[in-house]
Amino acid sequence: MSGHSKWATIKHKKAATDAKRGKTFTRIIKEITIAARSGGDPDGNPRLRSAVLAAKAASMPSDNIKKAIMRGTGEIEGGQIDEVMFEGYGPGGAAVLVNVATDNRNRTVSELRHAFSKNGGNLGEQGSVAWMFERKSQIFVAGEKASEDQLMSVALEAGGDDLRQEGESWEILSAPEAHEAVQKALEAAGIPVLEASIAMVPKNLVKLEGKSAAGMLRLNDVLEEHEDVQNVYSNFDIDEKEMEALER
Repeated sequence: MSGHSKWATIKHKKAATDAKRGKTFTRIIKEITIAARSGGDPDGNPRLRSAVLAAKAASMPSDNIKKAIMRGTGEIEGGQIDEVMFEGYGPGGAAVLVNVATDNRNRTVSELRHAFSKNGGNLGEQGSVAWMFERKSQIFVAGEKASEDQLMSVALEAGGDDLRQEGESWEILSAPEAHEAVQKALEAAGIPVLEASIAMVPKNLVKLEGKSAAGMLRLNDVLEEHEDVQNVYSNFDIDEKEMEALER
């Protein structure tokens, strides 16, 4: 097992909150639409297959899934959605990647630049921080649903690379190519998956405290709340006790 990032813990907690607000549906629909551009058959399109699985896990109606696929393939009309990855720095020098799906790139750039500058960060050039991250399969499992030994046996044998404890959950990291195999192995073993996605995982962590920690959490919240933002990735780490105090 390796060290863990508080960002991953925050990301996972926010996923549950987003689900209650219906924001998860909006994000998944955009992901399905974008993925379907490469083909509307989930069996031959791994990205679409993953998006459809996420939609079903979130109890999205099948009609919504079908319409999102049809928008992506052009079978029905829908606004043009561009997928863009923005890069920047948050307070304390933490690297930030913001994955966006937008129908108005100029508006989104302006709003993200404002969000960064207002919260002690700055939007950077393409390539400025992306090299600090790796594209990985990221799967979360509830801590009480499986033991460390059980997950090591099932997930790692299926092609998983790393197992981390993230708060009350387990985080399984794998190469993107092993994503589906690991997820299926967990399901076959009767281990329910809380969340599964292909994510940008930081190679190294930046320790934040005090004003920098508080500022980074504020920036993270603002970015996550933006209607065009699909995912936010960062390499910040905050001491557990300080994190608890800031979340009160």
